Amino acid sequence: MNRGGRNILLLVMTFALVWTAWTVGLSETKGTYTDQQYVLYVGTNDKDTNQPVFTQTEAMEKLRGILVDHFGGYTIQEAHGGWQAEGTLYQEYTLVVYLSDTTLEQVHAAADEIIETFRQSSILIQTNPTTTEFYSGAAEKTEAAELPLSEYWTPDSAVAASLRDYVTLVTDPEKPETFIPVEDRIAVFDMDGTLTCETYYTYYDTMMFIEYCLKDHPERVSDELRQAAAEIRPGYLADESLARNFAKAFAGMTVEEFSQYAVEFGKKETASFVNMRYIDNFYLPMVELVKYLYDHQFTIYVISGTERTTTRAIVANSPIRDFVTPNHVIGTDFEVKVKGYETESSNLNFKYVNGDELVLTGGFIQKNLNGNKAIYIEREIGQRPVLAFGNSGSDTSMMNYTIDSRNPYPAQAYMVVADDSVREWGKQDWAQKSADYETKGYIPVSMANDFAQIYEDGIMPATEQYQEPVPYETPGEEDLQNAA
Repeated sequence: MNRGGRNILLLVMTFALVWTAWTVGLSETKGTYTDQQYVLYVGTNDKDTNQPVFTQTEAMEKLRGILVDHFGGYTIQEAHGGWQAEGTLYQEYTLVVYLSDTTLEQVHAAADEIIETFRQSSILIQTNPTTTEFYSGAAEKTEAAELPLSEYWTPDSAVAASLRDYVTLVTDPEKPETFIPVEDRIAVFDMDGTLTCETYYTYYDTMMFIEYCLKDHPERVSDELRQAAAEIRPGYLADESLARNFAKAFAGMTVEEFSQYAVEFGKKETASFVNMRYIDNFYLPMVELVKYLYDHQFTIYVISGTERTTTRAIVANSPIRDFVTPNHVIGTDFEVKVKGYETESSNLNFKYVNGDELVLTGGFIQKNLNGNKAIYIEREIGQRPVLAFGNSGSDTSMMNYTIDSRNPYPAQAYMVVADDSVREWGKQDWAQKSADYETKGYIPVSMANDFAQIYEDGIMPATEQYQEPVPYETPGEEDLQNAA
């Protein structure tokens, strides 16, 4: 808080008394309970000069970054005020933060970082006892309890109805001609574009590669890889040669380090959406569907074109983490060896011993798309699924393998169509895509018409989907001398 902060607080505190917003982090909680609400008043003028430290947009982004690092959810409200001191009128842009489901110790830890970042002498923290209720209406609760797939799917969704009908049919032991034993209830899901967003502006792993090469660790990769990352533009070809570059970029990392980086990258906010980190990428209707199938004793597999360790990291930090175990994730494979034996031509030439590390060599094994999806399913699951979900031509082998006429059980395949250009960056033509999929025996899913809500509240497309990456500049001799 700057020197005039105590005056501006009279205005801000009055405003806070009538503001009843709650943090996003509590949105999943049901019922009524008591809690402590913490309200932080963050000034943005320098404590010494009384001039803004950042632009208003920059101040909001800086504060969001700090809050994301410290809390599961938050609410920020903008406020404006002014005061006079020694005949001079000062005005200040103030950010009011509302926090719940946390502790004062955690609040103080975040406040320390805020004070330093915003060059404040102090910030005001209010603690208010509160009673909270998340009320959705008696009628809505009753209907949701009676009808599965009704929270995030539209009430008239024919797709949701077909899924309910299918599950009812194959889980009824009184109908032996259609009943599927629990051990054979296998459902396979593609990830990018089926379970998760793939429009920021492209796939998670591609954005991670760009970020790693151009921003996070350009010093670890070759000029060739930095150039490859900088040249990725909308309409680029996501082929095997690009996947080989991904493998090269992360060479030398242990599998654990690679997984941790995939998670840390996911905590960054994407420029393609508002209020969205990369890891906040799961479609809520599909999360609801995965849980519905899991509750009816289906075994869920994620079959992705994204590299396996990356996919596992995404799933393990997602809303479906309780329904999909790491051994049920199948993806593209990069070469892994025991550290110290990276150049050995055969894994038979060495043995793993206690304390060894598994590392990425930079080698590439196989891209899990097209025919490989069916092959990987056969190799790693060993039986045909009865449900398959995808969103593109690279998933059709998995779809066809599932609904093959030799499948001994009733089987269905669903294709998600990215036709929502309002809540998403969908550009696909529903009429054309749905007709094509129906011809192939798939059931098309419209994001525009079947999904009642796609993402968590507050997430929406940004003004522009694509922002050109900042090219990496090799340090000159003078830069190196200054760094030394």
